[in-house]
Amino acid sequence: MKLAVCPGSFDPITVGHLDLVERAAAIFDRVVVCVMVNGEKHPMFTLEERLEMIRGAVAHMPGVEAAVCGGLLADFARERGAAALVKGARSSADFDWEFQMAQINRDLCPRLDTVILPARPCHLHISSTMVREMIRYRQSLDGCVPPGAAAVLRGIREGKGR
Repeated sequence: MKLAVCPGSFDPITVGHLDLVERAAAIFDRVVVCVMVNGEKHPMFTLEERLEMIRGAVAHMPGVEAAVCGGLLADFARERGAAALVKGARSSADFDWEFQMAQINRDLCPRLDTVILPARPCHLHISSTMVREMIRYRQSLDGCVPPGAAAVLRGIREGKGR
């Protein structure tokens, strides 16, 4: 069985992220949506909240699971027996960054490939950064956050007053 890892901060997961995971699930037998810990970022949501949102978003997809990686992505992928990393690109700048990261991950784990999928045009303007701003200003997230994640997010917002 071919396993792919879809890494990201997912702070929060967006419809663009979910589209990427759905496309990866159509190519690979199993997909792990991997929440990366990045000490350079200051996330709005805890790791557990992000995992819960991802689980809500992918609940309809057999063979897809969520996990956390606190170390190197290449090590996580190797330990899981992943064949590939699946990344999205909304622009040429995204592609250039992901291409560089693919080379680094390949150096660390020579059998690990990276598949870079272009974002669909309808998702080009949606980012976690934009969604966080919408949350801060209490705007509707319809069309930006997957329904399963939106339900979790509503619970988080009500419980914490975000």
